[in-house]
Amino acid sequence: MTDNRQTVGLIAGFGRGPFLVAQGMRAAGLRVVILGLKGAASPRLRGLADEFRWVGMTRIGSWLAVLRNARATEAVMIGGVKKGEIYSPFRLLRYIPDIRTAWLWYVRVRKDKRDNAVLLAVADELRKEGIELVSSVKYCPQHLADEGLMTTTPVPRFCEQDIEFGWRIARASAELDIGQSIAVKERDIIAVEAIEGTDAMIRRAGELCRVGGWTLIKVARPRQDMRFDVPTIGPSTIRNLRDARCSCLVVEAGKTVIVDKPDTLALADKLGVAVLGKAGEVGKQ
Repeated sequence: MTDNRQTVGLIAGFGRGPFLVAQGMRAAGLRVVILGLKGAASPRLRGLADEFRWVGMTRIGSWLAVLRNARATEAVMIGGVKKGEIYSPFRLLRYIPDIRTAWLWYVRVRKDKRDNAVLLAVADELRKEGIELVSSVKYCPQHLADEGLMTTTPVPRFCEQDIEFGWRIARASAELDIGQSIAVKERDIIAVEAIEGTDAMIRRAGELCRVGGWTLIKVARPRQDMRFDVPTIGPSTIRNLRDARCSCLVVEAGKTVIVDKPDTLALADKLGVAVLGKAGEVGKQ
């Protein structure tokens, strides 16, 4: 029997994001081919795939071959990777690139290896093969953050000035590609996210601010490309914030994915963490 469904690819890292996208693709009646990044993606994604393949993180040539053979016309890239391992011992042996990746890394982006530059180059390689990389939230828009207070837990009065103070600083950090999250207490910057990721930064902020009552602000990059690296929070974020004695979480409305949104917001209320969606600056989306 011929399968006439449109085929879409899902390049999956770790976390719940790939599950949300795969479920949305299946609900849309599409044939789903999942490329699980070794060492990152969950093997449980097999249950949501019409076809599942393990691929190396630095083997873009094999990604293209799988998607081309499956006759995919578009693909979504979502999920985390452990960037810190790039600087681990024996990294050259663990992440030997194929020819396509080596050309991209050593020629195409040799002067700018920031996340956005690399991912744009990957999108161009997919396009050359007739595969369009599309928004990572195309198939799960219901999980985007809303504007305004999203919990019944109110924003504490003592956090209000920290939000206004920290918002522009968080956006400046994101624009410089340093990090997309900062921790603020009494209009002072406690911590700034870098390569370690949001959860590690939260734990560090908790260690530095033992009295608690601080605010986490997480934003998108100005002109955020929604095809990749979309800011994401979930239940683990909320638990980490509670453990680190954070009182308020501020995210950028319409640009942040809230994994399992109803459950995450209910957990925030249970643990006493206010969650606020704030609109980005006009003209700097």
